Amino acid sequence: MSSPSKRREMDLMKLMMSDYKVEMINDGMQEFYVHFHGPSESPYHGGIWKVRVGLPDAYPYKSPSIGFINKMYHPNVDEMSGTVCLDVINQTWSPMFDLVNVFEVFLPQLLLYPNPSDPLNGEAAALMLRDRAAYEQRVKEYCQKYAKPEDVGAVPEEKSSDEELSEDESESSDEEVVGPVDP
Repeated sequence: MSSPSKRREMDLMKLMMSDYKVEMINDGMQEFYVHFHGPSESPYHGGIWKVRVGLPDAYPYKSPSIGFINKMYHPNVDEMSGTVCLDVINQTWSPMFDLVNVFEVFLPQLLLYPNPSDPLNGEAAALMLRDRAAYEQRVKEYCQKYAKPEDVGAVPEEKSSDEELSEDESESSDEEVVGPVDP
Protein backbone atom coordinates (compact mmCIF):
# COMPACT_ATOMS: atom_id res chain seq x y z
CA MET A 1 0.00 0.00 0.00
CA SER A 2 1.41 3.40 -0.94
CA SER A 3 1.44 6.36 1.39
CA PRO A 4 -1.10 9.18 1.04
CA SER A 5 1.67 11.57 -0.09
CA LYS A 6 2.75 9.21 -2.89
CA ARG A 7 -0.86 8.77 -3.97
CA ARG A 8 -1.40 12.55 -3.89
CA GLU A 9 1.67 13.05 -6.08
CA MET A 10 0.62 10.29 -8.48
CA ASP A 11 -2.96 11.61 -8.82
CA LEU A 12 -1.74 15.16 -9.37
CA MET A 13 0.68 14.04 -12.09
CA LYS A 14 -2.09 12.00 -13.72
CA LEU A 15 -4.32 15.11 -13.72
CA MET A 16 -1.57 17.23 -15.27
CA MET A 17 -0.93 14.61 -17.95
CA SER A 18 -4.66 14.56 -18.82
CA ASP A 19 -4.32 18.00 -20.44
CA TYR A 20 -5.74 19.97 -17.52
CA LYS A 21 -4.01 23.21 -16.73
CA VAL A 22 -2.95 23.00 -13.08
CA GLU A 23 -1.59 25.94 -11.07
CA MET A 24 0.06 25.10 -7.77
CA ILE A 25 -0.62 27.21 -4.67
CA ASN A 26 2.23 27.80 -2.21
CA ASP A 27 4.61 25.27 -3.83
CA GLY A 28 2.83 22.35 -2.17
CA MET A 29 0.77 19.52 -3.55
CA GLN A 30 -2.18 20.05 -1.25
CA GLU A 31 -3.74 23.12 -2.87
CA PHE A 32 -3.96 24.01 -6.52
CA TYR A 33 -6.21 25.42 -9.23
CA VAL A 34 -7.47 23.47 -12.23
CA HIS A 35 -8.94 25.04 -15.38
CA PHE A 36 -12.23 23.27 -16.05
CA HIS A 37 -14.24 23.52 -19.28
CA GLY A 38 -18.03 23.22 -19.25
CA PRO A 39 -19.38 20.03 -20.86
CA SER A 40 -20.29 20.41 -24.54
CA GLU A 41 -23.83 19.05 -24.15
CA SER A 42 -24.75 21.60 -21.49
CA PRO A 43 -25.56 25.31 -21.24
CA TYR A 44 -22.12 25.61 -19.58
CA HIS A 45 -20.44 24.76 -22.91
CA GLY A 46 -17.80 27.34 -23.80
CA GLY A 47 -17.27 28.38 -20.19
CA ILE A 48 -13.95 27.94 -18.40
CA TRP A 49 -13.71 27.95 -14.62
CA LYS A 50 -10.80 28.08 -12.28
CA VAL A 51 -11.51 25.41 -9.67
CA ARG A 52 -9.68 25.41 -6.36
CA VAL A 53 -8.80 21.94 -5.11
CA GLY A 54 -7.68 21.21 -1.58
CA LEU A 55 -6.34 17.80 -0.69
CA PRO A 56 -6.59 16.85 2.98
CA ASP A 57 -3.69 15.09 4.71
CA ALA A 58 -5.69 11.85 4.61
CA TYR A 59 -6.26 11.97 0.82
CA PRO A 60 -7.22 9.60 -0.89
CA TYR A 61 -9.07 8.24 2.14
CA LYS A 62 -10.74 11.62 2.63
CA SER A 63 -12.31 13.55 -0.26
CA PRO A 64 -10.80 16.67 -1.83
CA SER A 65 -12.51 20.01 -1.31
CA ILE A 66 -13.67 21.63 -4.54
CA GLY A 67 -14.74 25.22 -5.19
CA PHE A 68 -15.26 27.40 -8.25
CA ILE A 69 -13.27 30.64 -8.17
CA ASN A 70 -15.13 32.52 -10.89
CA LYS A 71 -18.91 32.78 -10.59
CA MET A 72 -21.17 29.97 -11.68
CA TYR A 73 -24.96 29.92 -11.84
CA HIS A 74 -26.01 26.47 -10.67
CA PRO A 75 -28.42 25.15 -8.01
CA ASN A 76 -25.67 23.09 -6.32
CA VAL A 77 -22.92 25.73 -6.34
CA ASP A 78 -22.92 28.62 -3.88
CA GLU A 79 -22.72 31.74 -6.05
CA MET A 80 -20.67 33.77 -3.56
CA SER A 81 -18.18 31.19 -2.22
CA GLY A 82 -18.06 28.77 -5.16
CA THR A 83 -18.59 25.85 -2.78
CA VAL A 84 -19.86 22.71 -4.50
CA CYS A 85 -22.59 20.47 -3.11
CA LEU A 86 -21.62 17.19 -4.68
CA ASP A 87 -22.54 13.99 -2.85
CA VAL A 88 -19.90 11.87 -4.59
CA ILE A 89 -17.16 14.19 -3.45
CA ASN A 90 -18.55 15.10 -0.05
CA GLN A 91 -20.20 11.92 1.22
CA THR A 92 -19.60 8.89 -0.96
CA TRP A 93 -15.92 9.46 -1.72
CA SER A 94 -13.84 6.32 -2.02
CA PRO A 95 -10.05 5.90 -2.33
CA MET A 96 -10.85 4.17 -5.65
CA PHE A 97 -11.58 7.62 -7.11
CA ASP A 98 -8.87 10.03 -8.18
CA LEU A 99 -8.56 13.66 -9.25
CA VAL A 100 -9.15 12.89 -12.92
CA ASN A 101 -12.52 11.37 -11.93
CA VAL A 102 -13.46 14.67 -10.30
CA PHE A 103 -12.87 16.65 -13.50
CA GLU A 104 -13.90 14.10 -16.12
CA VAL A 105 -16.91 12.55 -14.38
CA PHE A 106 -18.16 14.19 -11.18
CA LEU A 107 -18.11 17.89 -12.15
CA PRO A 108 -19.45 17.32 -15.69
CA GLN A 109 -22.30 15.23 -14.24
CA LEU A 110 -23.03 17.95 -11.71
CA LEU A 111 -23.38 20.48 -14.54
CA LEU A 112 -25.37 18.15 -16.78
CA TYR A 113 -27.75 16.95 -14.03
CA PRO A 114 -28.29 19.67 -11.41
CA ASN A 115 -30.25 18.71 -8.30
CA PRO A 116 -32.60 21.61 -7.46
CA SER A 117 -34.03 19.72 -4.47
CA ASP A 118 -30.74 20.13 -2.55
CA PRO A 119 -29.68 23.68 -3.47
CA LEU A 120 -26.84 25.90 -2.36
CA ASN A 121 -28.21 28.56 -4.71
CA GLY A 122 -31.94 28.76 -4.01
CA GLU A 123 -32.58 31.32 -6.75
CA ALA A 124 -31.02 29.09 -9.43
CA ALA A 125 -32.94 26.07 -8.12
CA ALA A 126 -36.26 27.94 -8.14
CA LEU A 127 -35.68 29.32 -11.64
CA MET A 128 -34.69 25.89 -12.94
CA LEU A 129 -37.89 24.33 -11.54
CA ARG A 130 -40.11 27.20 -12.68
CA ASP A 131 -38.68 27.92 -16.16
CA ARG A 132 -35.94 25.67 -17.52
CA ALA A 133 -35.36 27.83 -20.63
CA ALA A 134 -34.88 30.98 -18.53
CA TYR A 135 -32.53 29.07 -16.21
CA GLU A 136 -30.41 27.91 -19.16
CA GLN A 137 -30.34 31.46 -20.54
CA ARG A 138 -29.09 32.76 -17.17
CA VAL A 139 -26.40 30.04 -17.14
CA LYS A 140 -25.24 31.16 -20.60
CA GLU A 141 -25.20 34.81 -19.48
CA TYR A 142 -23.01 33.89 -16.50
CA CYS A 143 -20.70 31.91 -18.79
CA GLN A 144 -20.30 34.91 -21.08
CA LYS A 145 -19.81 37.29 -18.17
CA TYR A 146 -17.68 35.26 -15.73
CA ALA A 147 -16.29 32.16 -17.47
CA LYS A 148 -14.28 33.49 -20.39
CA PRO A 149 -10.68 32.34 -20.85
CA GLU A 150 -9.35 35.62 -19.46
CA ASP A 151 -11.38 35.06 -16.26
CA VAL A 152 -9.12 32.10 -15.43
CA GLY A 153 -5.93 33.63 -16.81
CA ALA A 154 -5.86 31.32 -19.84
CA VAL A 155 -5.70 33.99 -22.54
CA PRO A 156 -3.23 36.83 -23.00
CA GLU A 157 -4.13 39.06 -20.09
CA GLU A 158 -0.73 40.61 -20.72
CA LYS A 159 -2.09 42.18 -23.90
CA SER A 160 -4.86 44.02 -22.09
CA SER A 161 -2.49 44.97 -19.24
CA ASP A 162 0.05 46.34 -21.73
CA GLU A 163 -2.66 48.29 -23.51
CA GLU A 164 -3.88 49.77 -20.23
CA LEU A 165 -0.33 50.68 -19.24
CA SER A 166 0.47 52.27 -22.57
CA GLU A 167 -2.77 54.27 -22.60
CA ASP A 168 -3.03 55.25 -18.95
CA GLU A 169 0.56 55.64 -17.87
CA SER A 170 2.58 56.37 -21.00
CA GLU A 171 3.24 60.02 -20.14
CA SER A 172 3.94 59.44 -16.46
CA SER A 173 6.12 56.42 -17.31
CA ASP A 174 8.33 58.55 -19.55
CA GLU A 175 8.70 61.20 -16.86
CA GLU A 176 9.52 58.64 -14.19
CA VAL A 177 12.16 56.98 -16.39
CA VAL A 178 13.84 60.31 -17.20
CA GLY A 179 14.20 61.29 -13.52
CA PRO A 180 16.13 58.33 -12.10
CA VAL A 181 18.51 57.93 -15.07
CA ASP A 182 20.61 61.09 -14.37
CA PRO A 183 21.95 60.28 -10.85
